[in-house]
Amino acid sequence: MTRTADSGIPVLTGPSDSGTPVFASPADIGTYGPYGPGRVAEGAEGWQRPRYPFRGRITADGSSGYRAEPGRYHLWAAWSCGWAQRVAIVRKLKGLEEVVTLSYVDDERDGRGWAFRERRGPDPVRGFRLLLEAYEATEPGYPGHISTPVLWDRRTGRIVSNHSGDITTDLCTAFDAWAAPGADLRPEPLRSEIDELNEYLYENVNDGVYRVDGAFTQAGYESSRQRVCQVLEALDARLADRRYLLGDVVREPDVRLWPTLARFDLAYNPVAGICRGGLRAFPHLWAYARDLYRLPAFRDTSDFGAYRMSPPPERADGVRHIDVDPADLDWR
Repeated sequence: MTRTADSGIPVLTGPSDSGTPVFASPADIGTYGPYGPGRVAEGAEGWQRPRYPFRGRITADGSSGYRAEPGRYHLWAAWSCGWAQRVAIVRKLKGLEEVVTLSYVDDERDGRGWAFRERRGPDPVRGFRLLLEAYEATEPGYPGHISTPVLWDRRTGRIVSNHSGDITTDLCTAFDAWAAPGADLRPEPLRSEIDELNEYLYENVNDGVYRVDGAFTQAGYESSRQRVCQVLEALDARLADRRYLLGDVVREPDVRLWPTLARFDLAYNPVAGICRGGLRAFPHLWAYARDLYRLPAFRDTSDFGAYRMSPPPERADGVRHIDVDPADLDWR
């Protein structure tokens, strides 16, 4: 079915347009198995981030093949997913809520991957029950990782991108014609420094916490753990004399770092065993994280109840991780 949005863009619609929401059946590990096997490959020597094959880019002038236009694009996100929260934060900081729509998948997954259920609401775009349907609409028989965030193009009925870094950057820059005045997260003079800092944060913090958890050897675990702790100490020292990572204004690296900090004491630290004392062991970093949380773009895209994870009862690889209890922090 096709209709035309107010912007004049043809919009492909689905069963939800009938007025009756459609939902996936409840998550069922017994029937479908856990999510991961067959979708997410394990590296031979430790954690290996899954492949994100859809790498289309949005540009203001459309030179990439995808022009920034109001009403054309939709984001699917998961409340528990820090990678997805980055794009939700940028969307709100830039004032793009009416320009790029967003909806959430259910918190629970089985072997079918992310799904749309009543708790988080139906898919408002195509009436999908499973996010896998969006992947298969783009690549029939898609065999890979079913991740969020996903940026969908209503005009073509395809995924533009499932790469969180690309989506974050494009939301920062391509939609400035409709953005809130002064919301410049990637000012031109700072872009080289921003890109360098983004990469540093990704390698050592955002993905670094996964490398600690996924280490196959004791030496690999200790090395990865110490690296994350050292970088958190370096960030703590950096923030001793500035409000945000690049001064007195929120920039893109702040958005990329914060979701990892928000999940650190409820998920990453107790599951992976990274550092005793948690985020509060880094007083400037902890104050910075709370300061960002006071901003609506960070606070309103957060659901701490969705972040909590329990450490595995035992590890088949024999790697001994330090014991760290989950901590409910006071973010006020």
